[in-house]
Amino acid sequence: MMHLPANTRVYLACRPTDMRKGFDGLAAQVGNVLQADPYSGHLFVFRGRRGDYVKILYWDGTGLCLFAKRLEKCRFVWPPIVDDSFQMSTAQLALLLEGIDWRRTVAMNVPHAPAFV
Repeated sequence: MMHLPANTRVYLACRPTDMRKGFDGLAAQVGNVLQADPYSGHLFVFRGRRGDYVKILYWDGTGLCLFAKRLEKCRFVWPPIVDDSFQMSTAQLALLLEGIDWRRTVAMNVPHAPAFV
């Protein structure tokens, strides 16, 4: 299991990506398309054209890591193709990787503790 620091950002490439790309090809996509640094320690998520396969590029401080997942019976829920990238939380990423529609989940409003008067 991968442990991510609390300040880790997750960037989704909204446009489908050629899934034949490896470390170097995806790192180039991060720099050219997403306008980000692939060695920043953030997660960069790419989706194939069919929508059932994702790759995640991550710099862990010692080298690039490439994670892949393919869903057997459904497709990953992806944002519409409007921008080149979309930022999401690590909790939303966990839902996405399980095949759950992360757009329909809403964070609870945490009530503030009453102040003593």
